[in-house]
Amino acid sequence: MESTDQLLLEGVVGSTAYGLAGPTSDIDYAGIFVEPTRNLLGLHPPTRLTRQGRDGADATYHEIGKAMRLMLSCNPTATEILWLDDYTATSTFGRELVELRRCFLSADRVRDAFVGYATSQFRRLLAGGRTPDRRAKQARHTLRLLWQGYELYTTGRLPIRVPDPDRYHALGAAAREDPAADAVARLMAEYEARFDRAVTVLPHAPDEAPLDDLLQRVRRANLDSPEAAAQKGTAF
Repeated sequence: MESTDQLLLEGVVGSTAYGLAGPTSDIDYAGIFVEPTRNLLGLHPPTRLTRQGRDGADATYHEIGKAMRLMLSCNPTATEILWLDDYTATSTFGRELVELRRCFLSADRVRDAFVGYATSQFRRLLAGGRTPDRRAKQARHTLRLLWQGYELYTTGRLPIRVPDPDRYHALGAAAREDPAADAVARLMAEYEARFDRAVTVLPHAPDEAPLDDLLQRVRRANLDSPEAAAQKGTAF
């Protein structure tokens, strides 16, 4: 990545952040960077706004414009970086983005996104995960997404670390041995019913005005002077 691309926010995500890591688990990172604005204005702006890699670790970085669009859809993977307890890199704009995290939320999008991602994991599990370990992981992800989504829907807060990891590992162990994944199917039905009964604290629509203001200020700060932009973020 070019030195003019500024890292606004970075943190550890995945099983380590969830409290579900095992002895062989990798450490995963996620981050948000800003593309120099001049690169976005020409005839051929970059089409690849997600980048990988961090010293050999599993790491995914979204450009701030793409990241914010994903967050407005309440994409669970993109959203979780705003709710971490600690960060490996921060910046002025990155911290402001965290402060605005509730502006991205809306009730229907949270439910659709988290239940939708959980359903996708469950379908992969039913299709016969590649290995027993993969099936166990898919079962754990299904429960995590349902739990996180319900908490966000009913409290307005996205918890990252699960409170009872043994429950997740037990569900994964059951899924390893059961091709029908009956325990996971019951879990899906239970959470669908819980969502139907729940009273959400989330608004009907996101609050886009402060988010748009932030993105415009980021773009202006990175328009002409990479050196000035470096004062707002940490260069890769």
